[in-house]
Amino acid sequence: MNRMSSWLPSVIDSRTRMIAWIYLVAQILLVGTGGLVRLTSSGLGCPTWPRCTADSIVNTPEMGIHGVIEFGNRLLGVALGLLAIVAFLAVVRLRRERPDLFRLTLLAGLGIPAQAVIGGISVLTQLNPYVVGFHFVISVLLVALCTAFVHRVYTGNAPRSLAVPRRVLITAYVTSVVVLVTIIVGILTTGSGPHAGDAEAPRNGLNSELLQHVHSWPAYLTLALTLTLLVFVFRARLPMRRWVALLLGVELLQIAGGLVQANLGLPPLLVGIHMVLACVLAASMTAVILHLKQTDAAGQAANNPIRTGASTRRSMS
Repeated sequence: MNRMSSWLPSVIDSRTRMIAWIYLVAQILLVGTGGLVRLTSSGLGCPTWPRCTADSIVNTPEMGIHGVIEFGNRLLGVALGLLAIVAFLAVVRLRRERPDLFRLTLLAGLGIPAQAVIGGISVLTQLNPYVVGFHFVISVLLVALCTAFVHRVYTGNAPRSLAVPRRVLITAYVTSVVVLVTIIVGILTTGSGPHAGDAEAPRNGLNSELLQHVHSWPAYLTLALTLTLLVFVFRARLPMRRWVALLLGVELLQIAGGLVQANLGLPPLLVGIHMVLACVLAASMTAVILHLKQTDAAGQAANNPIRTGASTRRSMS
């Protein structure tokens, strides 16, 4: 056991940072494959859970392409679970020095089997739109946790202090709330539309055309708040301005994509891109919130043991 423990990382180095980035990207990509399942009507490609069929763990040839897509998404979920274990092991020896990293990897790791159960419930309930929507909400939360993990492997565990004026702080937090509202309304809009994941799956019964308009309201409000935030941070020449600019760029892509897909009758490819960008939006907003505070440089050196060299020259901040 001691020999096995000695193999685990004892410092935050380039390997840990690479694991953190891969973890975040994998979380977002899994949303993309989940969208593929839904948008190709493969949500019941494996008609039961946890097996693919009553008699088989894997898909069978008779199930066709829908079975391949659904089972493939389940396999990617398993791969993400293994990656979660790797991320946890990468920081477990640092649990005393870096309890923040330990908690983040533990919570994100526990979220993956929870997601599997929720996904199973969605199959067993014939893709109930509210269960499917909750499944997406948890995905967004996991993306936010992984974004925080990426950020914290570049910072120490020393006390953090506010690094922005109060108007920036307030605007950023209000924007984050509106982003969350935008995502939730988007989930309800999708739950009322044509992409149910299966031709026989129920819809939530809400007016899809009306919800498309309602969904645009918080989206435009988010854009206005982000533009205000961008003015504030550029005037103050704050280091976080590149993260606000990134947030603005993602929002513009989302709004443009939303307008195009609404006018083209919700083509599956654009809807799938919109879903992935929603997670990128959540990650960008999380990054902005995380950069409202900064870690004292002396405290970072004392609390975040890292290897010197090229890995110390790179930073999220």
